[in-house]
Amino acid sequence: MTVMTTDRQLPRVLVVDDEAPLARLVSAYLERDGFAVESVADGLMAVELVRRWNPAVVVLDLGLPGMDGIEVCRAVRAFSDCYIVMLTARVQEPDRLKGLLVGADDYVIKPFSPKELVARVRVMLRRPRQADEPVIEVGALRVDVAGREVHVDGAPVDLTRIEFDVLAALATRAQVVFTRRELIEEVWGPDWVGDDHLVDVHIGHVRRKLGDDAADPVFIKTVRGVGYRMGAGR
Repeated sequence: MTVMTTDRQLPRVLVVDDEAPLARLVSAYLERDGFAVESVADGLMAVELVRRWNPAVVVLDLGLPGMDGIEVCRAVRAFSDCYIVMLTARVQEPDRLKGLLVGADDYVIKPFSPKELVARVRVMLRRPRQADEPVIEVGALRVDVAGREVHVDGAPVDLTRIEFDVLAALATRAQVVFTRRELIEEVWGPDWVGDDHLVDVHIGHVRRKLGDDAADPVFIKTVRGVGYRMGAGR
C-alpha cells in the first residue's frame, strides 16, 4: 500500500490498480490537485481500506487479479455510498457498463489523461447542497434535497450519491423533460465525456429502489425520443 498523504482536511481518494506505474501517476496528479490519496493493488485490501479510511472517491480498476473491480464495487456498495470511478481497458459497451450495473458512478477508458480523471473526481465533489433547498413530494415519494434523504410511503430509500443527484435533478424541476446530455451536465458536469447511456443505467437503479415499474413507471417517466421527467407518483 502506498500512502501519498493523510491530511484529514483534504478530500480522500483511494486508487485501486495493480499497474504500479499507472497507480503512482494517478496518485501524483490527485495529490498535486489537493487530494489525500492512498493506493492499493489488491481488491480485498481495497474493501478493507474503504471501511477504515472512508474515502470520498474510489478510483477502481476493473481488471484486478483475484477479486476483480466488479466484486470490489459490489462489496463496497454494501456499506458505502462513496463515489466510484471505474477504470477499464475494455471498449465494448457491455464491458463499459458492467461496473455501472453494480453501483459505479462513472467510468474512464484506458488509456486516459490523468488530468481528465482528476477533473471528473473534482466535478463529483463539487455539488454542495444549499440548506434552503426544498423537500419535494411526488405522491408517495418524498425527496429532502438538503438532507439528501428519500422516502417512499414513509420508508427510507437507500440511494448512492449519483442516484440521489439524478433523482434530485428531476424532482427539483418536475415539469422539465431532461435529455440524457442535460442530465449528464446537471449531475456529472459539462466536461464529462463518455457514453450518454450511463444515464439509463442509473435511472434503472433509481426506479428499482423506488419500487417503480419500468414498464409503467409513475415516479420517473420516459419521454420517448427525448429523455426523462418526473411523473405524478402514486
